[in-house]
Amino acid sequence: MNFPATPLFSPSSRRWSIFPGVSGREAPPRVLLTAARAARAARCIPACSSPSCSMRRALAAATAPGAPLGILFLPGRSWGGITGRFRENSEAAWPRLSADSYRCQIMASVGGESRHPAEGGHPNLQFVPFSSALDAGFWHELTQKKLNEYKLDESPKPIRGYYYNGDPPGMPARLTLEFSAFDMNGPTPAHCCPAIGMLYNTNTLESFKSCDKKLLLDQAATEIWDAITSGNAIKNPVLLNKFLLLTFADLKRYRFYYWFCYPALYVPEGIPLVKQPVPLNTKFSPAQSEALQISYDQLCQKEGLTALPYFLIKYHEDSVHVSLLRNWDDFFPDQQEKVTFGVYDPCNFIQYPGWPLRNMLILAAHRWGGLLQSVEVLCFRDRTMQGARDISHSILFEVKLPQLTSSSADCPKAVGWEKNSKGCMGPRMVNLSECMDPKRLAESSVDLNLKLMCWRLVPTLDLEKVVSAKCLLLGAGTLGCSVARILMGWGVRKITFVDNANISYSNPVRQPLYEFEDCLEGGKSKAVAAAERLQKIFPGVKAEGFNMSIPMPGHPVNFSETTLQQAQKDVAQLEKLIDGHDVIFLLMDTRESRWLPAVISASKRKLVINAALGFDTFVVMRHGLKKPKNHETGESPCNNSSGSVDLLGSSLFSNIPGYKLGCYFCNDVVAPGDSTRDRTLDQQCTVSRPGLAMIAGALAVELMVSILQHPEGGYAVASSSDDRMNEPPTSLGLVPHQIRGFLSRFDNVLPVSLAFDKCTACSPKVLDQYEREGFNFLAKVFNSSHSFLEDLTGLTLLHQETQAAEIWDISDDETL
Repeated sequence: MNFPATPLFSPSSRRWSIFPGVSGREAPPRVLLTAARAARAARCIPACSSPSCSMRRALAAATAPGAPLGILFLPGRSWGGITGRFRENSEAAWPRLSADSYRCQIMASVGGESRHPAEGGHPNLQFVPFSSALDAGFWHELTQKKLNEYKLDESPKPIRGYYYNGDPPGMPARLTLEFSAFDMNGPTPAHCCPAIGMLYNTNTLESFKSCDKKLLLDQAATEIWDAITSGNAIKNPVLLNKFLLLTFADLKRYRFYYWFCYPALYVPEGIPLVKQPVPLNTKFSPAQSEALQISYDQLCQKEGLTALPYFLIKYHEDSVHVSLLRNWDDFFPDQQEKVTFGVYDPCNFIQYPGWPLRNMLILAAHRWGGLLQSVEVLCFRDRTMQGARDISHSILFEVKLPQLTSSSADCPKAVGWEKNSKGCMGPRMVNLSECMDPKRLAESSVDLNLKLMCWRLVPTLDLEKVVSAKCLLLGAGTLGCSVARILMGWGVRKITFVDNANISYSNPVRQPLYEFEDCLEGGKSKAVAAAERLQKIFPGVKAEGFNMSIPMPGHPVNFSETTLQQAQKDVAQLEKLIDGHDVIFLLMDTRESRWLPAVISASKRKLVINAALGFDTFVVMRHGLKKPKNHETGESPCNNSSGSVDLLGSSLFSNIPGYKLGCYFCNDVVAPGDSTRDRTLDQQCTVSRPGLAMIAGALAVELMVSILQHPEGGYAVASSSDDRMNEPPTSLGLVPHQIRGFLSRFDNVLPVSLAFDKCTACSPKVLDQYEREGFNFLAKVFNSSHSFLEDLTGLTLLHQETQAAEIWDISDDETL
């Protein structure tokens, strides 16, 4: 059937018309393709979704064996990688190609070369390139490597991939990279062949685009050529299967741009086919096929390999033998003997070998070209379906080796950059945010901003210490809400609230974890609502809320058996919570409510961060961390009454280790009591400037982070205001004992104070009584007036001595 003489091309729409000739029928309806769709169709990409069903049927009929095919090209243009060799404005310029020659043109275009028929009438061998297959685990591992290890480093990194020769029909020849690609010593999957590559990961999209791809290809080709000329490729044939991967990871949007390159050396004149490819079962008997399988498996087992990329084959009527390339002299002692190369072939095409054969033929031409004019090639394909192993679809053909003169020391030209899904030379992009679990995506994004600190600004920052810290927030009010939000900003995953109040209408405007709806119907529990809100903000946080009261000194609990038992349960629950957390934040409204947590935390050697507010002043401090009991040696300032006096002048502001620092109650000379009794409304509520709680909350969290970054943790020597000009002890700066702020002056000071041996919370006498008597001791504190603790710690005696000293001073003044 003849095709129309007039080119059916519309310059206005840039479209071609395809008329496949079908014998005995009229031409099917015209199918119009845009340039891009035509290019995709011509490359026979299975995943092509753009062409209509009628176009696919037309192409199928056109490419059937023996069917004539007519495609009208824009004269003088290059289409889909095939260079049009047509004269403009001439009817004879529109050739009628056979399906076989058309497919050959397609295969040449896929390889990035324009092929001509070889001299002597032999067609050139064409190769099916690899198709990149990157598992989602690879991108996850690259993300972790980029954040934690590579950071701003753009130097090439070695990676590993593999390919498989047992895919079912219709599958492309895939080079697969998984999460294990970065483990160069890891195992290769069973029955797969390894491939060694280099990863070039750029820091910016501009660097990705401007990277010299030709230079990268030339460098890889030179490495392959050096392996061939030095003989290393014969000893280790895996060196022939190199690949490059150029990437840019947009970790904010989880878009990954990548471009694969499979370097392949080639000669311009091509590799002529002497005998066309035929299935193995047309040349080998069933006995020979079985012998080939057995010999191949035995050699793999002997060498300890999952697969052999290249091997030598020698077969006779009833036997088949396989050997390694390096055994050439022993395997082929007779130079007149027929030589057959075996290649582990991932391709499924019946008439074309896969990409790994290309460099092997160059190796054969360089190493044995003087002995051989042509060689037989077996593309070994080993498929197992429904439990039955089959190699009959392997192909066997003969090629003429290219002529490489002994003076050809220069590396041959190379091709290999993979085309994108549009059939053009360009990168690909995968958007993992569309398929990722939103919760996992949020978790990764939270970590991203933190890990970026380690790239340039604070390379020594140990984020794991911060993220893994389990924080207990006693108080879910203004301070508690601010502290919780900043803890989440630092990536802390475990946050627990304790509060006994409900949300009132005055709370949401100052406490950012609550809304107006939380105030309705009497208000939700603050602790429970705060925990729920944290999980809504970031599902990756493990937040809990406990609606419970904390017993306090001067607030009796012995009104009835019920109140006493409830107090005992609350104390037990608080002890359990403090024991299960690493950092305790004291964020309550009253002074006396901080006493019990301070005592328990001191006994359990927990890091305590305390924050308290005035109207325009605040204090943020860490409590002194007592030495572990098995490390207590000698006397500390807490063990003698004169210790603090002796050290007061010389050590008040510098060089005080963490175990000598005071707590929130160390500066008091009276025991905590009921501070809410007989108080007006403005004295009962926390009345402070609205921004003060956020400032104090932020400083409390930042103080915790700085302490965790110090090698000694809570035992770190305290920094004072005098240390501001000195070298900071941590990567984040100073580690003060206290931060006292004055908003009216917009000023902060960093005082340091020693532990007080008569402290009502952390002195040895109080801790000893608590550890020996437990709740019985605590009940006495709750039910008694403040004089109980003052008598126990010696404050009563101190008051008496002070009063007596004042009387003596007055007497001395009156003495003549």
